[in-house]
Amino acid sequence: MLSFVKRSKDKISTIIVYSVDRFSRSGGNAIYITEQLKKQGVNLQAVTQPSDTSTPSGKLQQNIQFIFSEYDNQLRREKCVAGMKEAMQSGRWIGKAPYGYEIARQEGKNTIVINEKGRIFKKAFEWKAFEKLSSAEISRRLLLFGLTVDERRISEFMRNPWYCGYMSHKLLEGKLVKGQHEALISHELFMKANAEVEKNEHGYSLHFENEPIPLKGFLKCNKCGQPMRGYVIKIKNLPYYKCNTKGCCNNKSGKELHIAFKGILEQLKLILLPNTRDFLKKQVIATYNKINREREENKETIREQIMESNRKIQRLEERFMEEQITLDLYQKYGNLYKEELKKLEDAHSETGKRVSNLEKCIDVAFEMACNLHKMWDVLTFKDRVIMQKAIFPEGIQYDKKINRCRTKEINFVIRYISQLSKDAGEIKSGDSNIIFEIPALVGTTGFEPVTLCL
Repeated sequence: MLSFVKRSKDKISTIIVYSVDRFSRSGGNAIYITEQLKKQGVNLQAVTQPSDTSTPSGKLQQNIQFIFSEYDNQLRREKCVAGMKEAMQSGRWIGKAPYGYEIARQEGKNTIVINEKGRIFKKAFEWKAFEKLSSAEISRRLLLFGLTVDERRISEFMRNPWYCGYMSHKLLEGKLVKGQHEALISHELFMKANAEVEKNEHGYSLHFENEPIPLKGFLKCNKCGQPMRGYVIKIKNLPYYKCNTKGCCNNKSGKELHIAFKGILEQLKLILLPNTRDFLKKQVIATYNKINREREENKETIREQIMESNRKIQRLEERFMEEQITLDLYQKYGNLYKEELKKLEDAHSETGKRVSNLEKCIDVAFEMACNLHKMWDVLTFKDRVIMQKAIFPEGIQYDKKINRCRTKEINFVIRYISQLSKDAGEIKSGDSNIIFEIPALVGTTGFEPVTLCL
């Protein structure tokens, strides 16, 4: 309104308000604004508190009204805040429903219930807890279900205890209160997902260019869980790995650990029998087609969302050209719509990607899976690091007390092909289609293959 008054070509003589406390919450601010308006020849008049501001006494009366209105507002605010605090301490949420919830009228009362967005977003907690997906990948998957969530907000949502049935608010002074709303997920799932969120690398990575110690940062101490530092004894030119924790005393010869690591890779290598290669290839092709079929089912939905985003952008441009919105609003929502469109187009592009020569790719994958230990021996430092992280996403841990290495997670594809090879090798005769009854493997918890480090 003030901006309109300043740039208006027509002469504005008076601004009419119901009462002075509806003009400004602050008495000092109200006095300043009225002074600025007065310089432009504009008077302020309150319907319920009339005063003649053209006289000194009338101006004084209006200023006093501003001050008393501010005092009255403060008293009301104090009572309102006390009531809000009491309501929240009893488990009743005050204000807008959090993301994934909405306010519904049930039995004559306003109740916060889970909406469709919440039911879909529940999958994000499961993906983070059990599949350890990044926020970017979770955002992409949610998009396939028709839910657009900025990847930068996913961690923020996951840290909110609201979704497991508790409330956190500044009025509660750091305390958690059990809410009266329905929990979206269990407390156990919330804690498991947040344990993965805390492992976030905060968008940066470290690269250690040192050929003699490729396990640096990848190898962890079994006792304290900290990455083991790698170094080289220059006099003897011998690599060593040592735990960073003071007093831990967990160290090991690099040469021995490298031999042991290659032994682990050799245990995971694919052993192809002459009469099982075709079985394995058919099963991998069938699994690949099944995964892509599910993606293609979402392709049409994404295409419709792309068309809707284009319509939003076009409508926004039309409103801007017709001067219905300001440049700031046009740029703000234009960037949001374009970012949403980009994500949809990327998701649409990925659903349409299929390997042009699938059989040849599988042959190459089989060849690599059969020679994991040999590959690690000849790769460069960077490629070794990439290979290690790809096969063992959680790294490996070394236990000096029993002189063993172990890991809790192995790459899904490596385990999948290895399991198929084992099952196929047990088939001695009969119909080859029996291999197609093998379901797609699911990552198991507590998986700890153990290898002796000697």
